[in-house]
Amino acid sequence: MKIYNRKDPSEMGKLAGDHAAEAILDAIQNKGEANIILATGTSQFETIQTILSHDIDWSKVTMFHLDEYLGLPVTHPASFRKYLKERFLDKVKGLKAYHLIDGEQDPMEETNRLNELISQSPIDVAMVGIGENGHLAFNDPPADFETTTPYLVVDLDVACRQQQFGEGWFLTLEDVPKKAISMSIQQIMKSNKIICSVPDERKAKAVKACLENEVSPEFPASILQQHADCGIYLDEAAASLLDATITVH
Repeated sequence: MKIYNRKDPSEMGKLAGDHAAEAILDAIQNKGEANIILATGTSQFETIQTILSHDIDWSKVTMFHLDEYLGLPVTHPASFRKYLKERFLDKVKGLKAYHLIDGEQDPMEETNRLNELISQSPIDVAMVGIGENGHLAFNDPPADFETTTPYLVVDLDVACRQQQFGEGWFLTLEDVPKKAISMSIQQIMKSNKIICSVPDERKAKAVKACLENEVSPEFPASILQQHADCGIYLDEAAASLLDATITVH
């Protein structure tokens, strides 16, 4: 695991996006195609925008979706499908394939569909973030570190739902769904490379807990410490509580 600290979110996002694009291009060069995972949320704005600025042959790229709420229509401002369509899918030409999570379908049927698809597609690079409660995707603490099922139906805890409300995606806390479909911890960890973008002071406590504590389900993103090729991309605010002895690039 390498930690990259940049002064502001735009610098952080650009570096994360540049490294993600390099990984996509390397996969295409080495095996003729690339399979990627895209996250959503405010942490990914600059990262996705930067990836799109690179000259990538999208006809050789398949995209998988990290997580989505259950029961939320695609027209809702908080829909992650809406987010990806507007910020990524509408901007790329001739993508080989993409697999969005449809939280309006029967959850069992939808997870089965996604599990079959991703089992045939080794992931080259995954874009993720860290939640205010330390979650990775929608795997809230205590996270399931053991299941090998690629996609799961999960319960969202109050801290997670409060974050979504606080970021302005919902009018009230009660409007935030209590369940979601999420990629599992083990599936994320199968990715050849992980790009984890984490801006903002409100993430500082979670960053410190997940990067300085021992790996534990109580700090879901702490599992990233065990990945062979994971980059943690922080802005100055998110990194503000880290121990000064931690090596930063």
